[in-house]
Amino acid sequence: MSSTLFRTKKVEQSILDTEEPEHALKKSLSALDLTVFGVGVIIGTGIFVLTGKVAKENAGPSVALAFIVAGVVCGLAALCYAEFASTVPVAGSAYTFSYASLGELPAWIIGWDLVLEFALGTAVVAVGWSGYVRSLLDNAGWHLPMSLSGRDGATGFGFDILAAALVLVLTVILVLGMKLSARVTSVVVAIKVAVVLIVIIAGAFFVTADNYKPFIPEAQKQVEGASIQSPLVQLMFGYTPTDFGVMGIFTAASVVFFAFIGFDVVATAAEETKNPQRDMPRGILGSLLICTTLYVAVSIVVTGMQKYSELSIDAPLADAFKATGHPWYAGVISFGAAVGLTTVCLILLLGQTRVFFAMSRDGLLPRFFSIVHPRFKTPYRPTILLGVVIAILAGFTSLSELAELVNIGTLFAFVVVALGVVILRHTRPDLPRAFRTPLVPFIPILSVLASLWLMLNLPAETWIRFGIWMAIGFIVYFVYGRSHSRLGRQEEAGVQ
Repeated sequence: MSSTLFRTKKVEQSILDTEEPEHALKKSLSALDLTVFGVGVIIGTGIFVLTGKVAKENAGPSVALAFIVAGVVCGLAALCYAEFASTVPVAGSAYTFSYASLGELPAWIIGWDLVLEFALGTAVVAVGWSGYVRSLLDNAGWHLPMSLSGRDGATGFGFDILAAALVLVLTVILVLGMKLSARVTSVVVAIKVAVVLIVIIAGAFFVTADNYKPFIPEAQKQVEGASIQSPLVQLMFGYTPTDFGVMGIFTAASVVFFAFIGFDVVATAAEETKNPQRDMPRGILGSLLICTTLYVAVSIVVTGMQKYSELSIDAPLADAFKATGHPWYAGVISFGAAVGLTTVCLILLLGQTRVFFAMSRDGLLPRFFSIVHPRFKTPYRPTILLGVVIAILAGFTSLSELAELVNIGTLFAFVVVALGVVILRHTRPDLPRAFRTPLVPFIPILSVLASLWLMLNLPAETWIRFGIWMAIGFIVYFVYGRSHSRLGRQEEAGVQ
């Protein structure tokens, strides 16, 4: 039985499956499209909100170093993703990579994990987008009824109509084709990056050197509720995390990691890329480098504009400009945040549908969902199904307590992909690799350790919820996936 649970799918077979007419996605993306997708999904509320929150509660002006630490962790993972995406240019990202290296059961588990990660991520961001839009509408004198803003009105009914509508509109765009999605994303990302550059350039004129003193504030014990509590770290290492000080930078890195979630979504579009061997590494590494640079620059500017202890948590960038006597920029920043979240939702939804599609094509989910649209060549069935489900989820639930599941799911995928690179190098050294992760196995091992460290900094409640979702995944696999696996049926046919 164990041999069937860990049977691997040959890379050549995965690539061959992409050539079946009914299950083949259209190749239309370039390196620029992939980079835009990466920037589009990474730059979201993180840069507009987390910068001030972490500076005030965890790291002070040294929050810039926390962004660098988190960027390095993502960079280690990105090097592993780049090798896999260029070697196995098939939809599914970490799921497909795991199937080729670790085996069917680990692949199923990581796929199940990604479905949750992208679904919750899309819903949470849609709710955040709705909040920004409602704020802009309120400023214009237009007020939505309480029952349609997800805030439980007098009737006791609350449905966030804006969040649900956004998901449904983006679902239609994804069904119509990847190139249209790329064009929409390009326009929105251009606006979003322009707003971020305005913050950096304009804010630089209001920087006061004294606000950087001390750059690394003196360490102090964490205050309950002020930041991520890490009982697992304390249990395993006998170390209580601190706010501020050198160790506060690492605590802060665990928080700002939320701001980097999404670059791995680029890998899910490998099958729809014209030249994946060349363009996937460029898209993955390029988008991560651009976003890390912007994050560091914004954090340096905002902590220079206003003393870190005085920064607001809800809207630190906007309020920093207000504090310097320039409230006009607050509206620009709110507009940029609302526009920016649109692409985050779009690309997270894209990532989820591609993972679901890949699992369906392998028979681990019903094959009904792996049929592409005859005209648009997109996986329209899972896109419509997941779009409707997530729209309902976003409409009825704020999901604030579940948001951290997105983080732990991403880090878990990082660990699996890094291990997969080492294993596939050993089992299939003959595979042509357009991009090779440097210093194997050291870089993948560092990636595993760094990801595990950030996972340990997450609350115990998050681990419990994650464990429950994984347990459900095991049940679904043994009830349906294992008996319907195409790979399993091909092996049985070969034996017979």
